[in-house]
Amino acid sequence: MYVLTNEEMREADRYTIERLGVPSLTLMERAGIALADEAEKLALNGRILCVCGGGNNGGDGFVCARVLKGRGWDVEVLFYAEKISEDCRVNIEKWRACGGVTKAELPTEKYQLIVDCLYGTGFRGGLYGRDADVVSWINVQGESGTRVLSADIPSGICGENGLAENGAVKANVTLCIGEKKAGILMNDGLDFSGKIKRADIGIILPKDSASYARLITRETAKALLPARRRNSHKGTYGKAAVVAGSIQYTGAAYLSVSAAACLRAGAGYTTLFLPSELLPYYILKNPEVLLKSTNDGGMYAFNQEKMQDLLVYDSIAYGMGMGCSQEVANGAAYLLAHYKGKLILDADALNSLARYKKETLQTCFLQKKCSVLLTPHVKEFSRLSGDSIEEILQRGISAPCAFARKHQISVLLKSSVSVLTDGECVRLNATGNSGLAKGGSGDVLSGVIAGLCAQGVSVFNGGCLGAYLVGRAAELAAREKGEYALTATDVIEHLGAAFLELQGEIRQE
Repeated sequence: MYVLTNEEMREADRYTIERLGVPSLTLMERAGIALADEAEKLALNGRILCVCGGGNNGGDGFVCARVLKGRGWDVEVLFYAEKISEDCRVNIEKWRACGGVTKAELPTEKYQLIVDCLYGTGFRGGLYGRDADVVSWINVQGESGTRVLSADIPSGICGENGLAENGAVKANVTLCIGEKKAGILMNDGLDFSGKIKRADIGIILPKDSASYARLITRETAKALLPARRRNSHKGTYGKAAVVAGSIQYTGAAYLSVSAAACLRAGAGYTTLFLPSELLPYYILKNPEVLLKSTNDGGMYAFNQEKMQDLLVYDSIAYGMGMGCSQEVANGAAYLLAHYKGKLILDADALNSLARYKKETLQTCFLQKKCSVLLTPHVKEFSRLSGDSIEEILQRGISAPCAFARKHQISVLLKSSVSVLTDGECVRLNATGNSGLAKGGSGDVLSGVIAGLCAQGVSVFNGGCLGAYLVGRAAELAAREKGEYALTATDVIEHLGAAFLELQGEIRQE
């Protein structure tokens, strides 16, 4: 399932119109008919209002209104734009020619359905003046029971990055025309879009499919599952190491959670490495997990001899709860220079590299011997990249892609919808819920990815599959616990159900 940026969608439009010879008015007609079909499912037997802007999104709305009127619906249009595209103008005239009613002021009547065609995916910035008043009115109607259908994207959401800088239409359903847009899934997009659907109107993508971002679906995640054979043993499924913890962060959310998640993900052996003062607290906490010391004391200290013990592992998750320090940075740099397996750097590994290895960061990555996946949230990514949080959010998919390409690594940028990229391929994961916005969730993710990578999955595919599984486990856990009460431990307990569902052994709901 593709997810396109604004420019990619414009390229597809141009290719379909100019190279394949499909008139733009034909595409607008198809889009309007698709909107009308969806509107009929939502409107029941009530009145319909199409709120139209002067661009092509508004033109889709005028087609929708005309088609609905022709089918016998009681439909009106709210329109006040002064700047009008040529295709929109054609469909305004068709609407008027069929006797359609157009209003320029906010109605006082009640509608069963409002079709939002005010702005499309090209919208940037915030809503102000009359537009802000209209969107506020739509949302008030929605709160009082009126259904809201948005065309392509809720008005007020930037199609590139999903930001709603000054409010946006809150839709019950958003019908994406052609392909899903990045702004639907990123940042504020999901909170305003409601149920997301797609209408195929015959727009053809001009490039090889590998160049487009894709949503990780159940089918794509299932295809990434490592095989399990009956005739196998512990060594078949690899050795994973979790390097974590400090006296400052003694909680299970930072240590046993990540190691337990690694085992649940299928690794044959999992070893938890931590400072020696913490070892007594974790004896038998997870009896299946082996325990080893990284150094004496309660805080991580770089010890090259003990670091060599890590080099035999198939995968390593490093950084959770270790504290930000020069020592942690030295350990990460050592692994980058000497380890030849699959390395997942999370949390304080990222913070320490950003603070203490900033000048040599790119060299460390370019000269690495291992496959590397970074798993930052936006603030950690800001520290690593040097870009502000605002810049990262504004750039959307392009920010992690550029960083991954420059440093020749893979990046999993964690957010409400996570972006995974190796600099070329881009995948978006939309599983999960607000219950994951708690301490320990990222540790679960790092452990799951390490467990998958130990079994032979690449760091990029491990990130994709791990993100899907952890998000889905959170969704399953929330059915019993709710999102407020959800903990990282709850997520681990439901990883088994997420795996079974993915394998088709329990029914997906």
